[in-house]
Amino acid sequence: MYIAQEESFGPVMVISKFKNGDVDGVLRRANTTEYGLASGVFTKDISKALYISEKLEAGTVFINTYNKTDVAAPFGGFKQSGFGKDLGKLSSPSLISHLTVQINEKTT
Repeated sequence: MYIAQEESFGPVMVISKFKNGDVDGVLRRANTTEYGLASGVFTKDISKALYISEKLEAGTVFINTYNKTDVAAPFGGFKQSGFGKDLGKLSSPSLISHLTVQINEKTT
């Protein structure tokens, strides 16, 4: 799917179906792109969301929210979505990959 492979800057959300329990298949699809700025995970199972956030190749992973950031949190992507981080204490260049995870604990 072309839209899921490109880095779109606009109000775009890709929602993909997957077989029950095939989390690793979803991760393979999500990581098979040359970009990795941000990802979103929506689920009632916070343990599963944290597992997925560790495996996603993205600079920021939002859990049960999207694009709600803390100005003090490091910002930047993986792969072709950027090198290094802006903002926060981790903004200086480094060989270490840093992941920012934003969790909305208040879900309805």
